[in-house]
Amino acid sequence: MPSGTERTVTTVTARTRDEAEPASLRLPGIVLGVGLGGFVDGILLHQLLRWHHMLTGTDSDNIGVKYYDPRTVSGLEMNTVWDGIFHVVCWLAVLTGLALLYSRVTGGRRRVWASRVLWGWMLVGWGLFNLVEGVVDHHVLAIHHVRGGPYQLWWDIGFLVLGAVLVAAGHLVRRTGDPITPEPASGDGDAPGRPRST
Repeated sequence: MPSGTERTVTTVTARTRDEAEPASLRLPGIVLGVGLGGFVDGILLHQLLRWHHMLTGTDSDNIGVKYYDPRTVSGLEMNTVWDGIFHVVCWLAVLTGLALLYSRVTGGRRRVWASRVLWGWMLVGWGLFNLVEGVVDHHVLAIHHVRGGPYQLWWDIGFLVLGAVLVAAGHLVRRTGDPITPEPASGDGDAPGRPRST
């Protein structure tokens, strides 16, 4: 150190819980929304309505994936396998989102689950799922469409519009909520959170 220069030594001490930055619900909410949005897509569109499966558009896709006709037993079996893989990814996203949420929230869990901030971020995640899945699977790869047939482009565009509406609605819901900082666990899971400014 050059002479004549004064050096200030700063020691870092652990902050107390009250001084710590509030745990953000953004990432857990988005990851949960992605997983749950994928489940809505897979359960509603793939299984209940049977409008498409993961590979039903591969007869006209953009990447050369082998076509598995879902009207045949072997084709339906292969599409079902890929639908299952898709659901595993959704399940892992939900588990990851729950783990992230749990790691950030030690007390006041009921208040966090009732938080408009968390639910807003989950809607954002669902909308992001629709936008990414809609662009990648329906348009870039073209491995399936929301609903095949003469109006498939309109169904695919509607899916993207729904995604954008979910993202916008999520931001609106999030902004109307009071961000919270959960208190340390009190044993009952109902410890109130401390409001903070956004």
